[in-house]
Amino acid sequence: MKKLIFISFLSFHFSHFSVGQTRLSQKEWVDSVYDCMSLEQKIGQLFMVAAYSNKNEHHFRHLDSLITHCHLGGLIFFQGGPLRQAKLTNRYQALAKIPLWIGMDAEWGLGMRLDSTLSFPKQMTLGALQDNSLIYKMGKQLAYQCRRLGVHISFSPVMDVNSNPDNPVIGVRSFGEDKEKVAMKGIAYMRGLQDNKVLACAKHFPGHGDTDTDSHLSLPIIKQDKKRIESLELYPFKRLIKDSIGSIMIAHINTPAYEEEENLAATLSHNIVNDLLKEKLDFEGVIFTDALNMKAVSKFYKPGEVDLLAFKAGNDVLLFSENVPKAVNLIKEAIEEKKNLRKELEKKVRKILMSKYWLKLYEKQHVKIDSLYEDLNNGNAHALRVKMYEEAFTIVQNKESLLPLKNGKSNQLASVAIGLDKENVFQKTLSKYAEFKNYVVDKKAMPDFDYRSLLDSLSKCNIVVVSLHELHNQRSKNYNISQNTIEFVQNLASKTKVVLVVMGN
Repeated sequence: MKKLIFISFLSFHFSHFSVGQTRLSQKEWVDSVYDCMSLEQKIGQLFMVAAYSNKNEHHFRHLDSLITHCHLGGLIFFQGGPLRQAKLTNRYQALAKIPLWIGMDAEWGLGMRLDSTLSFPKQMTLGALQDNSLIYKMGKQLAYQCRRLGVHISFSPVMDVNSNPDNPVIGVRSFGEDKEKVAMKGIAYMRGLQDNKVLACAKHFPGHGDTDTDSHLSLPIIKQDKKRIESLELYPFKRLIKDSIGSIMIAHINTPAYEEEENLAATLSHNIVNDLLKEKLDFEGVIFTDALNMKAVSKFYKPGEVDLLAFKAGNDVLLFSENVPKAVNLIKEAIEEKKNLRKELEKKVRKILMSKYWLKLYEKQHVKIDSLYEDLNNGNAHALRVKMYEEAFTIVQNKESLLPLKNGKSNQLASVAIGLDKENVFQKTLSKYAEFKNYVVDKKAMPDFDYRSLLDSLSKCNIVVVSLHELHNQRSKNYNISQNTIEFVQNLASKTKVVLVVMGN
C-alpha cells in the first residue's frame, strides 16, 4: 500500500514523501523510487553536470534540457554569485522528478567559487592550527552555509599529503606534509560537515600530493612503489574511511604501482577504483570521478567514451561530463550487452538514492531567497574566520627571546613592508603598538628595487620588522621573492636585529 501511494506522489515532483504521519524509511524510499525508474532515469542519476550562475540564458536552458531529457542526478556549481545560484537551484529543482543533489568545490568556503561570500583559511593555514576543534567549527559553519544555499555536497577535505613542494596543483590546498596531522585535521573537517548533513568528499584518491604536473593540463605520474604509497599517500584516506567518510573522489593520476596500462588515470582504472578502494580498503560510500573535462583524461578519450570507462572502472558519479546524451547511450548499450553491468548500475543508483535520503532529499527542495546574503555572511562565521587566522600564526624561531617586542624608549623600531602600498593595515597596526619608522616597497617595484638606500637608515634601528607580502604559492616561481630581496634581508640581519614576517605559506 505504501508503494502505491508513494508512486502516485512521483508525478508531483516528490512534494510529499510520507504516508499519513509516517515518513518512509530509507529502504522504503529507495525501493519506491528505484522500482518506478526507467533505465534512462537510472543512468541519468550517475551524472553531475557543471553549472554556472554567471553565464547566460543559453547555458541555463541547456541544463534545463539535460535535467528534463537526461534525468540528471545532480549539478556541481562553479563561478557566480549566491543569489543567482539560489534562483537557478530553485529553477532546476522544480524541473527534476527526482531531487537533484547539488555539489560545490568549497575547500575554503563558498568564496572559493562565489562572489559576496566568505572564504575561510586554506588547508595549509589550517595545518598550522594547534586546536583542531576550530576546523570542526569551520566544517559546521560551512555545512550551515551550504544547506542554506541548497548545496548538499562539499568536495572537501583535500586529503593529499603535501610530499612534493614542486606540486603545482595541490600545495596550499593540503593540510601539510605530516600524514598523521593531515588525517586528524581531515577527520575534524569531515565531522563538521557530516554532523550537520552535508556530505564530505575526501580527495584526490589514491593521493595527488607527490606530483609535479597539474592534472587539469596533463596526466601526472606517481612513480612511488606500493609500499611507499600505502604507508604515506593512502594513510589519510584509510583513517577517514574508518571514521565513516561519506564519499571519495578519484584522482586523474597514473599510478603504475597499481595500474600497468600506460596513460590510464586512476579514475578509469578498475584496479584502483574497484580492487584497491572498494575491495582492499572496504570503502562502501559514494565514489566520484574528478572532473571528466580535465586534460589528464580528455586528452586520451572522447566525451562519452571517458564516461563509459569511468562507469566500468567502478565510479558511482560521473562529474563534469562533456556529452551526457552520448554517455547515456554508450552506457545503455554496454548494459544491454553485459548483464553484470546492469547489476552494477543498480548498486550505484541505490547507493546514490540512499545518500540522497540521508541528505533529506525526500523533502521538497527550495532555497529561501530572503536574507540569503546576511545568512551566508553571518557574524559567527566572520568571528570564526578571524580566530582561525589568529591561531594559525606560527613563530618558527625566536632567537634571544626577541618576541614579543618590548616597547621601551631605548628601542628604535622600524618596519619594511615588501609588496604593499604605502597605506596598509599591517603597518598601521604596528604603529598602534609602538612608534615605528615605516618604509614600503611597492609590489610593482619589488623585482628590481634597490635596497641600498634603505640599509643605511635601517641599520641605525635596534629592531626592524621586515614583512613579505603578495607571495606566490609555487616554489617554481620562488614564491615571488626576488634574489635582491633575499640579499637585503641577509645584509640587514648582519647589521641589526630583524623580525621576518612571512605573509604566506
